[in-house]
Amino acid sequence: MTGRLGIDDVRPSISNRTLAAKAVVGEVIPVTALVWREGHDAISATLNVSAPQSTDTLAIHMHTDPMDQDRVHGVFIPDEIGVWTFRVDAWSDVMATWRHAVTKKLEAGQSAAELRNDLLHGAELFDRAATHTPLEEAQVLQRVASQLRDEELELNDRIAQALSNEVREILEDYPLRDLLERGPICEVKVERTEALYNSWYELFPRSTSQTGHGTFATTAQALDRVARMGFDTVYFPPIHPIGEVNRKGKNNSLTPTPEDVGSPWAIGSAAGGHDAIHPELGTMEDFQALLEHAKDLGLEIALDLALQAAPDHPWASQHREFFTELADGTIAFAENPPKKYQDIYPLNFDNAPEAIYAEIYRVVQFWIEAGVRTFRVDNPHTKPTNFWQWLIAKVHETDPDVIFLAEAFTRPARLFGLAKAGFSQSYTYFTWKTSKEEITEFAHLITENADISRPHLFVNTPDILHESLQTGGRAMFAIRAALAATMSPLWGVYSGYELYEHVPVKPGSEEYLDSEKYQIRYRDFDAALASGDSLEPFITTLNRIRREQPALQQLRNFHFHAVDNDQLLAYSKIDPMTGNTVLVVVNLDPQWAQEATVTIDFGALGREPGQFQVTDQITGASYTWGERNFVRLEPKKDVAHIFVLDDVAPENRERTAWRSVSDFRA
Repeated sequence: MTGRLGIDDVRPSISNRTLAAKAVVGEVIPVTALVWREGHDAISATLNVSAPQSTDTLAIHMHTDPMDQDRVHGVFIPDEIGVWTFRVDAWSDVMATWRHAVTKKLEAGQSAAELRNDLLHGAELFDRAATHTPLEEAQVLQRVASQLRDEELELNDRIAQALSNEVREILEDYPLRDLLERGPICEVKVERTEALYNSWYELFPRSTSQTGHGTFATTAQALDRVARMGFDTVYFPPIHPIGEVNRKGKNNSLTPTPEDVGSPWAIGSAAGGHDAIHPELGTMEDFQALLEHAKDLGLEIALDLALQAAPDHPWASQHREFFTELADGTIAFAENPPKKYQDIYPLNFDNAPEAIYAEIYRVVQFWIEAGVRTFRVDNPHTKPTNFWQWLIAKVHETDPDVIFLAEAFTRPARLFGLAKAGFSQSYTYFTWKTSKEEITEFAHLITENADISRPHLFVNTPDILHESLQTGGRAMFAIRAALAATMSPLWGVYSGYELYEHVPVKPGSEEYLDSEKYQIRYRDFDAALASGDSLEPFITTLNRIRREQPALQQLRNFHFHAVDNDQLLAYSKIDPMTGNTVLVVVNLDPQWAQEATVTIDFGALGREPGQFQVTDQITGASYTWGERNFVRLEPKKDVAHIFVLDDVAPENRERTAWRSVSDFRA
C-alpha cells in the first residue's frame, strides 16, 4: 500500500527483492528510486546503508535527477565482502519548500512586510532543525532563526544566510523530515574486486613442455610470459587423471593410438577422480608450489569444475546411482546432437541428489583447502540451477572470496538465471557479435543487467574459433581483443590467439584443427615474438591500459556516440569516483581503412560543449577534439583508438555518474 509519500521502482532490486544485486568491494553502487506525493511541496530522500553484520546505518543524501524530477539518485561504495542492505526513505522537505517559496517571492520583488509570515515561519523551522543537530551546527541554525526575526536588518541581510550554501549543506546532513516514509529493504551481495575486474588467460599445463607432456614445473615457467602480458588470472582445464575407456584421439577421433592423451574433460581413471591430479603433471606438493609461484607473479590460478566422469572414473563403479542407467544395463554417455561424447558420463541430479550434492561440495572444498579461490564451471546450464544456488551459498558461508565463473553459452534467461543463482561471472555471446548493430545491442544488454550479471568477454576458447577469426586475418584478432578488453572489465584469451591460430577442423566448423582438447600442442611464443608475428605486444598494451584507466574497470557507465559509418564504433566509459573518461573508436573492418565523423554526446560525458584534449593510449598521440571529429583507422596500422580525455571537473563528476546511470535505467 502506498503511504502519504510514494517510493517506487527502487533499484537495484532483483526479482522483486528476493535476490541480492551484485557488487564488489570498492565499486560505486548507484541507487535510484521514484519518490512522489500530492501537491507541490518538496520531497527529499535518504539512502540508508548497512554493512554486513552491522547494526549501524550510514545515511546518504540523495539528489534529484536533472532529467527526471521524480527520480532520486545516491551512491555508496562497499568496503568489505558480504551482504549489504540499503533502504530509501522519503519525506516532506519543509525546508526546501520554504526556501523555494521565499526565493520566488524575492525574485518577484516582494517586501519585508509582504514576507513577514514567511520569515517568521522560516525562523520556527530553523529553531526546530537546531534541536537535533550537533552544537556547532545548531548555533549556526539558531543564528539564522534570529536573523529571520530581526526586523531591524535589511531584508537581504535577514535572508542571506538562510539561503546560503553553508546552511544548505548542514540541512543535507541533518535534515528536518516531516511525513517520513521508509522504503523496502534491499540486498547487495558484495564480492572481492577481482570478481568484476580481471583479465584471464587460458592454457593447458600439458602443452607447456617442448619435449613431451608438460608438468607443473614447466607450467611455472610459462606463467612468467603470461604475467608479462599483464594478465591477472590463469585458467587451467581439468588437471585430473584422464579416462582410458573410450578415450578420444586427435581431432576427436574414435580410434586413438596408445600415444593419444585424451580430453582433460573426460575426468577420472584408476589413478583417481575429481580430487586427484594427473600423474604426469606432478603431485599435490608440486601444484601448491605452482600456486605460490603464480602468487609471486601477481597471478591467480583458476581451476575447471567439470561435473562429469569418464567411464573408468571411481564414481562409475562406486556410485552408479550418480548416472543414468539404460535398459541394457549400460550408463548413458553425454550427447549434444549431433555431437557425441562417448568418453563422458553426465551426472543425473534426479537420481541421488543428496549424495551428489555432498560429493561435489567435498570436491570443491578439497581444492579450496589446497589454495584455489577461483573456479571456471563447465556447462553449468546443463545442471539444476537450484543446485548451484545451494553450492555457491554454502561455499560462501566459510569462503566468501571464492569466485565462480559460469561457462554457459546459452539463452539470456538461463544466462541471467545462473547469475542470479550466485555465479560471480558469466560467459556471454560476445564471440558471435561482430556487426555494429549486434555489438550495440549486446552492449546495452550487458550494461542494463549490470546488477545481475558480470559479463566475461572471451575472444576465443578451445571450443570456439569464430568464422570472423578464420577469415578476417590478423587485424580481426586485434579488433576483437580491443573490443573485449574495453567493453567489459572482464575479458579472456585462450592460448594461441596471440599467434593468430585460425584454421578450423573443417569448413563451417568452429572447432580448431588439431584441437588442443585432444592432443598436446607446444607453441614457440618467443620465436613468434622475435619475428614480429605475434599479437602479444598489443595484448600487453591493452592490459596496461586497463590497469591504468579506472573507467575500463567499470561496467555500468557505458555510452555510445554517433558515428556516420557502420564499420566504425565509438563508445565511452567513465569512472564516477575519479572522473577518468575513456573514449574508444574501433574499426570493425579488418580489410579496409574506414573513416567517419564521430559526434560527441557531451551530456553523457558530463561536460559542457566545447573543445577538449584526447590522448591515444596506444600510440601516445594527442589531439584537440570538439563536438564533431574526423577519424580514419587503417587495419594494417591501427584498428582502434583508446583515448583518455582530460580531467572532468570535480563538480561534474556526480552529474556524470547520474547521467550514465539514467541512460540505461530510465
